[in-house]
Amino acid sequence: MSHHAPNKKAIEQELHNLAMNHAGKDLEKRGFEFIAVNSKLKKHPQFVCIDKNKQYYFVIVRAVILPENPNNYDVVWMESFKNHAREKDAKVLYAGVGVGSTEGEKEPIYLNQDYLLEYNGIQVLETNFN
Repeated sequence: MSHHAPNKKAIEQELHNLAMNHAGKDLEKRGFEFIAVNSKLKKHPQFVCIDKNKQYYFVIVRAVILPENPNNYDVVWMESFKNHAREKDAKVLYAGVGVGSTEGEKEPIYLNQDYLLEYNGIQVLETNFN
């Protein structure tokens, strides 16, 4: 039986799902209610939530492979997303999740084994006009 590495797209989707699970649990703990969940890659926002005051939140979840910094995002893209959120009277939350191999940064990540996870919680991104 030939052993081939899982394709990159599949790994990206798996990492993305992992990041979403992680962020989702955090949102739940904070008392957010989920209105919509979208786990497809490149579909934003990943979560649409409301808080107890019925304020809407668009949550962006981003998975990166360490040592890339999970707190960095494409600022230009994010500006256009914030505009979209503003039109819908929603606030924007960002959750960056970094995943890495315990064997070293060049090693493949196997999610069924131990892996490193770097998560700094959910950040509120200002959507107000400056």
